[in-house]
Amino acid sequence: MNVLAIETSCDETSAAVVRDDLAVLSNIVLSQDEIHAPFGGVVPELASRQHLKSIGPVVRESLATAGVSLEALDYYAVTQGPGLIGSLLVGLCFAKGLAYYHQKPVLGIDHIQAHIESAFLENPGLAFPILALVVSGGHTSLFILKRKLRYQLLGRTRDDAAGEALDKIAKFLDLGYPGGPVIQKLGAAGDPGRFEFAVPRMSDRSLDFSFSGLKTAALRIIRGNGIVKDGPRLADFLASFENAISRALLRNVARAAEKVKPKSLILCGGVARNKRLRAAFENLAVERGLQHAIPSPKLCTDNAAMVGALAWAQVKTLKKVPLSLDLDAYPRQKGSNLHI
Repeated sequence: MNVLAIETSCDETSAAVVRDDLAVLSNIVLSQDEIHAPFGGVVPELASRQHLKSIGPVVRESLATAGVSLEALDYYAVTQGPGLIGSLLVGLCFAKGLAYYHQKPVLGIDHIQAHIESAFLENPGLAFPILALVVSGGHTSLFILKRKLRYQLLGRTRDDAAGEALDKIAKFLDLGYPGGPVIQKLGAAGDPGRFEFAVPRMSDRSLDFSFSGLKTAALRIIRGNGIVKDGPRLADFLASFENAISRALLRNVARAAEKVKPKSLILCGGVARNKRLRAAFENLAVERGLQHAIPSPKLCTDNAAMVGALAWAQVKTLKKVPLSLDLDAYPRQKGSNLHI
């Protein structure tokens, strides 16, 4: 059995065919980085217009790569939210149109939950309960999963997401877009201890995140030390800022692990491609004797394979998925924090 999965939550147009044994038969991702690079960030109107142009060809390529026809599909799955509302609607309407014409069920998929599910594509044997950190340009959230498909939110960002903070500093220094990969490359040889950053702490001692203070501190250091694009201190500054982001993220993971006692840890989302963060996360897991999983870089960024993985998890849990087109997009993360 096969599902056609579609992902258009932000600026990647993606389609994948995923089999019920979680074999990924195709996973086509078309990035819009070149379109948004001149603006230093994603322009929602441009993103949705590009999705309109790309969605048909991307789906056709995905089916051709998988060697599967539309008639051979059993389910459709599409990201329903959170994300940019215009981008979400392109994928949602396309999937609903196919489902209506072929009279097949369509599942609405949560983007953040799909990021977590991407870890199971390569690590199906993770033990529950699982503590999962989702880090991307638009989201920074911490979840506890006591069993499959039971996502309980422990903390989320109150302002900038971690990836957003990286993008903004890269834009301020005119380093290019997207900021995370550029900062990683230029800061690879830098000294991460050269510039000091205080890790933000929530006054209510919650597990929420805040990166606006780190961003403000970074701007102060840039101006106070004359750091410029081609300057001699750039690599040290970028390594230090990258290290500060990593410390802020993992401090909350460590605090949460003390409280909820997980058996496994997951790091996922676009920022999970960062080598410094991946290494620090692995060290944390090893020190605590916990299983851990970080998706391969191609599965960290927004992609449809993770949408298909979550769809199959839902199908196997629900047993029978109703033929319903009553799906609507939602731009913001659902749910409130679980107080522990």
